[in-house]
Amino acid sequence: MKRLAYIFPFLLLFTSCENFLEVDPQLQVDESKAITNASSATTALNGLYNRLSANSYYGSNFPALSYLSGGDVQWSGSQSAPQEVVLHRLTADNGYVGSAWTAIYQTILSANYIIQAVPQVVDPLFTETQRNEVLGQAYFIRSLAYFDLARGWGGVPIILTPTRESSENANVEKSTLAETYAQVLKDLELAESLLPETTNRQRATRKTVWALRSRYHLYRSEWEQAESYATKVINDKANYSLLKPYAAFFASNAVGTSESVFELSYTISATNNHSNWWLPPALGGRREWSPTPQLVTLLTSAETGGGRKELLGQTAAPGNLWYGKLYYRSPTGTDPAYLIRTAELYLIRAEARAQQNNLGAALSDLNAVRDRAGLAALITTDKTAILNALAQERRLEFAFEADRWFDLVRTGKAGEVLGITNPNKYLFPIPTAEIVANNAIIQNNDY
Repeated sequence: MKRLAYIFPFLLLFTSCENFLEVDPQLQVDESKAITNASSATTALNGLYNRLSANSYYGSNFPALSYLSGGDVQWSGSQSAPQEVVLHRLTADNGYVGSAWTAIYQTILSANYIIQAVPQVVDPLFTETQRNEVLGQAYFIRSLAYFDLARGWGGVPIILTPTRESSENANVEKSTLAETYAQVLKDLELAESLLPETTNRQRATRKTVWALRSRYHLYRSEWEQAESYATKVINDKANYSLLKPYAAFFASNAVGTSESVFELSYTISATNNHSNWWLPPALGGRREWSPTPQLVTLLTSAETGGGRKELLGQTAAPGNLWYGKLYYRSPTGTDPAYLIRTAELYLIRAEARAQQNNLGAALSDLNAVRDRAGLAALITTDKTAILNALAQERRLEFAFEADRWFDLVRTGKAGEVLGITNPNKYLFPIPTAEIVANNAIIQNNDY
């Protein structure tokens, strides 16, 4: 599941046997000479996006934690780590969990270095606008990384400066969940103040910040703000829309469509590893992640899936095995990773409106997504029915995106849907290597 990330000269290097928050002094570089002008600042920013898109983060590992935890994707391989995720029998030594945690913090540390170094650059070619854009994107990515840590692990150590010595982060305690989310919001506010109000689907802009703020406020049950920020993006109809048919945003090698608010791009030399795990061997993959029979039934039903059946493929007889084909560009591995889509903003706004008892407007947003999927409009005046329908739409709309598990946890449905009787298991364990290296960190309960 791992690949070597692109390592630029300014980035910290890590050894596999140590806690990644600790930098091996022998592998350190002289960062003071790295970001010195506009060109090296851009190189550093490209490296930060490479961290975010690495296979241990959004390239496969982090989404896989949600796929495999959420009950709609099964594992058919022989490795024990992903099967532990499926069965909700995680241990602190689980490789999927450890790889994702490490990759997220590597992303944070790279962002920290940019945030510290870029304001000090003296270069007449480095305009104030350029400087602000680099800083704004670094703050945005750091906010996303801490958001992912918060929803996966709860309160975590908050590191806001570059790590240059192995001892620097040896005694950093976990913050509370509220404190971690507060850092997410602080970084989003800084990013919003620095970034331009332009449209770029592969790089963060102010509009990207609005989209993530909408998701953030949804998770915090701050309904008015979730609605407001979703509306900011939805109202930009010239740039963001629900494409018809459903598959238009990913089929036929599509990239950067108006359906995408934020997606990560890949090349044949820096690949997205998803297709390797979804596609069957005949199409160049291993098919070790596959949709459950229940999910197949829902996606192929004209009443529930509609056009979303295009997310599925089926092998020829005698196998007739179902597989996911959101990621299908094998062997090139150039599928985008879809982080925020326009459809999500409609469903966020619908949920926020329903929670504020604006049921007619909520139903309008819900039905916009259903219409795009080729489904009949839902007619009801019952709040519970609307919220249940929203949960179903999110389940199917984002069947192979990193949402299902986190949706079940945030809505309090994980126990009911998945039969998890211990709510402490709604969080992932902090990796053992982290606990060993940092005596100040207390393991999440019941791990």
